Amino acid sequence: MKPVKLAPARLAPIFVPRIWGVRSLAPLFDRPATTDPIGEVWLTGEQCRFDNGEFAGRTLAETWPALSAEWTGTRLRDQPRIPLLVKFIFPEDKLSVQVHPDDEYARAHEGPSEVGKTEMWYAVSARPGAALRLGLEPGVTPKSFRRAIGDGTAERCLRSVAVHAGDAFFVPSGTAHTIGPGMVICEVQQHSDITYRVFDYHRLQPDGAPRPLHIRQALEVMRFGDSLGGKAAPLQIQCGPLRKTYLAACRYFATERWEFSERVSAAASPERFELLISISGKGRIEWDAQSASYGPAEVWMLPAALGAYQLAPESPTSLLRTFVPDLDHYARQLAAQGFDETACSRVVHR
Repeated sequence: MKPVKLAPARLAPIFVPRIWGVRSLAPLFDRPATTDPIGEVWLTGEQCRFDNGEFAGRTLAETWPALSAEWTGTRLRDQPRIPLLVKFIFPEDKLSVQVHPDDEYARAHEGPSEVGKTEMWYAVSARPGAALRLGLEPGVTPKSFRRAIGDGTAERCLRSVAVHAGDAFFVPSGTAHTIGPGMVICEVQQHSDITYRVFDYHRLQPDGAPRPLHIRQALEVMRFGDSLGGKAAPLQIQCGPLRKTYLAACRYFATERWEFSERVSAAASPERFELLISISGKGRIEWDAQSASYGPAEVWMLPAALGAYQLAPESPTSLLRTFVPDLDHYARQLAAQGFDETACSRVVHR
């Protein structure tokens, strides 16, 4: 690939039908209602195309392998594909009761190039009564869970958690879960689509067959006993005009919510690229005497070597910033903000 100028790049979304999805994606996406329900909108899938700049029209799968360290960052140059998968999830029915494997299991059973799936969820919106289930209830054992699968009560083995707009949840691999209707979720995760379903409410696919279940694999990877995931306990700090909320961090990603109504300054790190996922508001990203307009429900990839940039809002803006951190360095940054070790441990998951 010929040398290119470093500039923030917007990625075009891919709309993925799901049996439990919705037909209207308003107000995040201004597009006609669909016949097939849309459940997920992938923002950094390998088939997502660059929507501006010198890569315009090319997919991430085509572009990522040839990107220089100035784009990917010095720590991520050898990654075979972009390590972060970002989605919006639009459930109008319950997702299956499911679980995802860790890296070791994924490599051993799904292929040597596969990775596991640790993720976090941010509730963009939630109707009254919205809830999800995350982690097993105390006392659930492999034997009792298998019995519950057989009699159709597997969902009751999972803890129910109410969901309100602005809530965040950390979901490490091996954590049983399902998401209910009436919410919009932004999901940040490892770049994996491996899901093991254990119960799907007897739903049928368009061809009349039930969706496949993966009970053996699910029981092999599911964590029993104390849950490592759950609702986040965010840390918040005001940095001039920027209200920054630290949501969740692990070795795979760190995710923050940024809220601002005035111009804010920031800088990329030469170690890793970062993603800005706009939730609401519009304005401009400015860098090196250049600018580009941002709006709701967009994802922007910022090159690692971009350096200083500014966000100039035209209306109050809320966005998520996510990247692959050096976790020890990230924890030290939180401590330097004045947060004690106990508070930091609720955000930084090791």
